[in-house]
Amino acid sequence: MPQTLSWPLAPTGVSAYVTFLQKAASDAWKSGALYCGCMAESFGGDTPITGSVTVSLIGGRTSSGDPLPNDPAAIAGQLAVKEARKPGDSWRKVTTVDIPGVGPAARTQGVEDIPVPDDALNRTVRAVLMQTYIPVPGQEGKVALVAGSSQVLDLADSFFDIFDAITSSFRFVG
Repeated sequence: MPQTLSWPLAPTGVSAYVTFLQKAASDAWKSGALYCGCMAESFGGDTPITGSVTVSLIGGRTSSGDPLPNDPAAIAGQLAVKEARKPGDSWRKVTTVDIPGVGPAARTQGVEDIPVPDDALNRTVRAVLMQTYIPVPGQEGKVALVAGSSQVLDLADSFFDIFDAITSSFRFVG
């Protein structure tokens, strides 16, 4: 579960979102929940500003059954960078980041076209997307995937800041 942190230099509003999400996640965890969904009121304007953050525990194996490496550099090396060919195209960058109190993690962020599952017309949904792959200590091949997304493309940079602030609060406890 996330620990309470403060971001004195965070943009206005980011720390409020982080505090809200930390409390909701903590309350859900104490209740034994495996899923936590949060809703916030609109704060004006005609366009709703929506986004989501999910945390999943994932692991993978090679074709021979060995666990895939969970080293951030190895994970980043397997993720594809995508350059926009022209303004308005989808794109993705791949990096490694250092999460305070946790350590290095692989990350992708960009504006991506996500296929609609089971869609006969092969449609996609364009979204701001940040995925951070955090190695689980002592569990070979396992990572916690923190994924943030929003369809509000005009606020991509702001969402990247919010998703980074939320991910920076992630901790393993127990």
